[in-house]
Amino acid sequence: MGEQLRFNILGPLAVTMNGRRITVGGARQRTMIALLLLNPGRIVSVDTLVETVWNGQPPATARTQVAICIAALRKRFKAEGCENEVIVTAHPGYVLDLENHYVDSVDFDRLAGEAQEAAREGRTADAAHLYEQALALWRGPALAGVAGMLVEEESARLEEVRLATYDGYVAAQLELGHHRDLIPGLVTVVRDHPLRERSRHALMLAQYRVGRRAEAMETFRTGRAQFIEQLGLEPGPDLQELHDAILRDDPSLAAPPAAAAPQQPEAAPRVLPAELPADVAHFTGRAAQLEALDALLRPQGDHLSPAVALITGPAGVGKTGLAVHWAHRAAGHFPDGLLFADLGESGAAPGTVPADAVLSRFLRSLGVPAADVPGDAEGRVALFRSVLADRRVLIVLDDVRAFAPIRALIPGGSRCGVVVTSRGQLEELVVGHGAVPVHLEALTKPEATELLGHVIGAQRVDAARPEAERLVELCDRLPLTVRIAAARLASKPHWPVGHLAGRLADERLRLDALSSGESQLRDCFARSYGALEPTAALLFRRLALLDVPDFTCWVGAALLDVDTFTAEGLMERLADARLLQVAGFDATGRPRYRFQNLLRLYARELAEQEAAQGDAAGQREAVERALESWLTIAEHARRREFGREHVLVRGDTPRRPMDPAELDQLTTSPLDWFEAERLALISVIDQAARRGMTDLSRDLTVLVVGPFETCAFMGSLS
Repeated sequence: MGEQLRFNILGPLAVTMNGRRITVGGARQRTMIALLLLNPGRIVSVDTLVETVWNGQPPATARTQVAICIAALRKRFKAEGCENEVIVTAHPGYVLDLENHYVDSVDFDRLAGEAQEAAREGRTADAAHLYEQALALWRGPALAGVAGMLVEEESARLEEVRLATYDGYVAAQLELGHHRDLIPGLVTVVRDHPLRERSRHALMLAQYRVGRRAEAMETFRTGRAQFIEQLGLEPGPDLQELHDAILRDDPSLAAPPAAAAPQQPEAAPRVLPAELPADVAHFTGRAAQLEALDALLRPQGDHLSPAVALITGPAGVGKTGLAVHWAHRAAGHFPDGLLFADLGESGAAPGTVPADAVLSRFLRSLGVPAADVPGDAEGRVALFRSVLADRRVLIVLDDVRAFAPIRALIPGGSRCGVVVTSRGQLEELVVGHGAVPVHLEALTKPEATELLGHVIGAQRVDAARPEAERLVELCDRLPLTVRIAAARLASKPHWPVGHLAGRLADERLRLDALSSGESQLRDCFARSYGALEPTAALLFRRLALLDVPDFTCWVGAALLDVDTFTAEGLMERLADARLLQVAGFDATGRPRYRFQNLLRLYARELAEQEAAQGDAAGQREAVERALESWLTIAEHARRREFGREHVLVRGDTPRRPMDPAELDQLTTSPLDWFEAERLALISVIDQAARRGMTDLSRDLTVLVVGPFETCAFMGSLS
């Protein structure tokens, strides 16, 4: 059947599979896939595609270019694991085959339709819940950033549908007596759409019902001024009548009694869960990140805003420690309990613990008897949100791999707080739920040294500060590894700090020294590595075979013998998994990547194991392709800058063939390329010599001497 693709158009166009982002070509391909997604299961003619892509002014080759773009999209989906064709040819055009695939707009239409049916049948609570689920699918303006007149018209139509759905949600919530919770959202809608009378009517009514009579009058006066200024009209009769009814305090405006939360056990005891792990001992640093998390506690009206935070960073950087430490510090703001779930526990792959199991446990923690927990997933989600509707509970979700498994664990209201830790970006959580992004990098040297002193004693550190600073650098200044090293020193008070630093300086011993007891550094890295697809894992291992300090995507392409576009996608996945760091950008604007030192050692260990299992020849060929690529580009850059007569190298040294257009792009400014690759070229020359590739080492040396002298001279002038 193949893997399931998830197409999201209720916001910026996004295509994902198993939580990983799939890049969809250029602007034309994005427009074409958008048109197909706007017509799920229906044929979109080639003429429509041509008309939209080229805005009515197509070139003579337009139909051919459409076919090329469609073929590229098919190839991309195949490469990601889709066995069946996603885009099917159907005269006079193409159709998107959605069998086994997901489109958020289709889900939205289904939920909105079910909500309308529930409202018609008088099931107001069910209608409110369904409306809320439908609106939660939106991540921003539909298809934001996709060009084309027809696409833009459809985006505007979808926005009207969203607003109409929101009107239905508001009507249901007002009928349930939840007017107080509606005000912040209505203020935003009225601000963005000042001429929508129904939204302004609902805001005035909600403001009146919570005792803000003056604000309701001001909402009317502001709207009336805008109506007259922009339309030359007075507000409609509904607004006028509501205005007059508010002036005379008409009893008919009184709020209905708040509806009981659907499915909530009437006599359920109010249980206060306290599930947080113990606070982190000697927590150090992270002042800026703690301040960002404190934004969860700053009220806006009757709400916490924002309600969600996402803590990201590489393995060992202290994501869980920060989440738990802040949760303990903020516990007083959540009087109704503290829930905690490790989504990577029980030896499962990170983030794969079923949300249903966590949801059931959370319900029991909140006082719902096990016998009253619904057997179906939708029932559990509805009950969970209902139980939390009037409570302030903090939920910490640790080690989350993807957004989909935790969607059901995000409360429906805004009285609770949620902190999520992940090694990935979880864009849907940030865009769809307004999560505060809190990114962690390594500690600063003073912070890491201070943490070491907290564990082994400040006097011991002060007596050997240079050795202590060297030690924390060898630990990559990661809280996990600094604590492991500190624990070793604390257990061996007779060891000088410099003794352990000397042991860690030996790369052959470093991972062993930092993987003892229950704090297994290798296990920590393995959880990120184990979630990689095979090709990305292969690239991770092969990149560690090079001695260069950083690299860009053409290096990955050479190691795998694939095109640069494919390699860039794989390297971005490694960066998303925090197994690579972005070190800057090259002259073409592409990212340059580097290893964290300990991760490089871990990747080399994996490569050594791979070689021992029979892939030594494949590794050797991969490294040779990469080194030959540096020679190919250096020769091309030297020729462009100084002319063919200045290329004084032999022509029989093996070079890796590369696309001429890519070579030209990389060496648009040859001296800039040489300067950006300075340290890498020195390492390549040395590595080639050590591998017996003496001709390549000699030729590359000849090629780089002149440009380096020129770069140094130009630098002295600036």
